[in-house]
Amino acid sequence: MILPFKNLYDLQEAFQTEQDCIDHLEELRWRGNVVSPFDPESKVYKCANNRFRCKNTKKYFNVKTGTLFDSSKVELRKWFMALYLASCHSKGISSHQLARDIGVTQKTAWFMLHRIRNCLGIGQDQLLEGEVEIDETFVGGKNRNRHWDKKIPNANGGKNWLDKTPVLGMIERSGRLVARQVSSVTAKDLIPQIFKHINPGSTIYSDEWGAYGELCLKFTHRFIRHNAKQYVQGRVHTNTIEGFWSLLKRNIIGIYHYTSRKHLQKYVDECVYRYNMRHSENQEKFNMVLSNLEHRLRYIDLTS
Repeated sequence: MILPFKNLYDLQEAFQTEQDCIDHLEELRWRGNVVSPFDPESKVYKCANNRFRCKNTKKYFNVKTGTLFDSSKVELRKWFMALYLASCHSKGISSHQLARDIGVTQKTAWFMLHRIRNCLGIGQDQLLEGEVEIDETFVGGKNRNRHWDKKIPNANGGKNWLDKTPVLGMIERSGRLVARQVSSVTAKDLIPQIFKHINPGSTIYSDEWGAYGELCLKFTHRFIRHNAKQYVQGRVHTNTIEGFWSLLKRNIIGIYHYTSRKHLQKYVDECVYRYNMRHSENQEKFNMVLSNLEHRLRYIDLTS
């Protein structure tokens, strides 16, 4: 029986041994009914050293097989600490800090955090409904702050977006948030994402950006005119989603300092998960990540 935990000290008390971690994973993953990752219909035999054997494929496995812990030489107690710090810290944790905290190399900590982020993005494709705010932002440094040999010529007074990455955000009023990296802020990239994530018939609030013109086909669309210095008109505003953009960018600037376009969605998923779980207790946040653990990310896939 795992003791409830509200902080890192309680977590260490609850999982004092590697076997405590294994028992907790087996309970969360299988609920007393072990399923083979190689053949879900196969009978499973329990073997020594926390291993199991799939009857149909004759392969051995354990609770870590096919999960974010698969093939990792880092002990589960350190993994659990990393999971707790990544999911419960209000602004996340850098790989350098995690490496110092749990006693691994920075490269290992970086890989662990990306494996965790890969699980945080699972289950964030639910439909939003009711009153939904949408907005887009750009992630990346300003041209005037770049090194001389990386500046973009004729950058329109420092406001060029060519090497920034656009992200579309959609949030229910007092509800859940979805954010997706997109190729551009044109209608061909924004509208499919909006149709995918927002229930038809919902009310959408946005700014006056022209790419949102097609929304009236499936939604009640109201917009605020930022160009005319309008920011709130009754219930029409985008202040909630803009508040999240502030959190996202402060997280990147203050904790990670830099994110590449290739990995940006994983960092966005981490911030979205933290925002959606903001009213949950630490133990619930921790167990929610473990509930999505059957998503292994290999190092070669991460770096290729």
